[in-house]
Amino acid sequence: MTLIKSISGIRGTIGGKVGDNLTPVDAVKFASAYGTFMKTNSKKEKLTVVIGRDARISGPMIHNLVVNTLIGLGIDVIDLGLSTTPTVEVAVPLEKADGGIILTASHNPKQWNALKLLNEKGEFLSGADGAKILEIAEAEAFDFSDVDSLGDITINDAYMDIHIDEVLNLPLVDAEAVAKRKFKVVVDGVNSSGGIVIPNLLEQMGVEVVKLYCEPNGHFPHNPEPLKEHLGDICKLVVEEKADFGIVVDPDVDRLAFISNDGEMFGEEYTLVACADYVLSKTPGNTVSNMSSSRALRDITNKYSGSYQASAVGEVNVVELMKKTNAIIGGEGNGGIIYPELHYGRDSLVGVALFLTHLANLDVTVAELRASYPQYYMSKNKIELTPQIEVDAILEAMTEQYKNEDISTIDGVKIDFATEWVHLRKSNTEPIIRIYTEAPTQAQADKLALRIIDEIKAIAGI
Repeated sequence: MTLIKSISGIRGTIGGKVGDNLTPVDAVKFASAYGTFMKTNSKKEKLTVVIGRDARISGPMIHNLVVNTLIGLGIDVIDLGLSTTPTVEVAVPLEKADGGIILTASHNPKQWNALKLLNEKGEFLSGADGAKILEIAEAEAFDFSDVDSLGDITINDAYMDIHIDEVLNLPLVDAEAVAKRKFKVVVDGVNSSGGIVIPNLLEQMGVEVVKLYCEPNGHFPHNPEPLKEHLGDICKLVVEEKADFGIVVDPDVDRLAFISNDGEMFGEEYTLVACADYVLSKTPGNTVSNMSSSRALRDITNKYSGSYQASAVGEVNVVELMKKTNAIIGGEGNGGIIYPELHYGRDSLVGVALFLTHLANLDVTVAELRASYPQYYMSKNKIELTPQIEVDAILEAMTEQYKNEDISTIDGVKIDFATEWVHLRKSNTEPIIRIYTEAPTQAQADKLALRIIDEIKAIAGI
């Protein structure tokens, strides 16, 4: 299963057969469905869509197919070229556009690509809208424009710089305070667009930058998911360079991880915790993260007398709950920072700027900052799915098995124990069951994960 159609877009591996993989035909089909949906739901005669892509090797091919499909539907395109997911999200409302498409498979390896679909606010489409687009694609109910009504392309490659300006203009970002501290930072841009935009942001904040894998050529030097097991090179380089810390982003720059000055992982989960600590200290309020995120955000929010709530996994769900609860910061424990003061989308640029300002206001190292936060440890595991595995039956059996515990079935099954929790859910982006656990020690988190995995395998007969 290498073509995954979901309400948040379409994702697949390049090459292969139509309908099984993300082929040129599939790219055109789903771009057509998105454009048709936009036209059907608008009273405007002429629509505009913003498009940007990450640096993956298949990017230019998919980009040309999608752009020209929209033009064929009579839709004008603002082409940002090489960009980031949050940059496209920022560009849509600034350009007063009707929607946006980001061509990126986020943290997936280089053989993958995807169409991520945005509405006129630069936010991911609702589940209902995503479902309608899938229906249009299935029916192939497209009506293309005649030769006199084709769309136009406007190329605007300035948006990564505009995005940086928007971040630096935020009231809680203090570039002057950061510059005075003369920080030295190593950046791993995984050879995608983060290798351009993150160093540029840092340099404008007066930071000395050491670049690692910052050539945007799409040849990812390691698995692009910013997890500890993939980041040995930057952990080593931070220590060798005597840097203050390291920054790692994924290919589309919506996930952010830090490396402490001692070469240890700051922890993806603690990216949001640290940024929230700073934001809440200046502007107390509520926070939101998803069910697979650390309890540490709840603890920090309580410290500032705010209210914390957990949503189903997925950016659109986090954003919906943030709006409902007037949260001033939120995101996901995978290093995704959502700061509504700029826009409702995960944004590594905002995260970097807030973190640097926070650090500039404190007289501590990054390792000391990490040690000051509530200590929780997570174990993130997965079970590969085969057609024989019935996920729903497994989740129902686990719910029954733990019915006397505190259970939520909003998104898969989350079981809260007194000092630990486990969250089981089917991934939206890969053919796997995710098994996340958290506990006061790594050994406890790992032990709980192994126990749950054994129980799932027994239920599934594998």
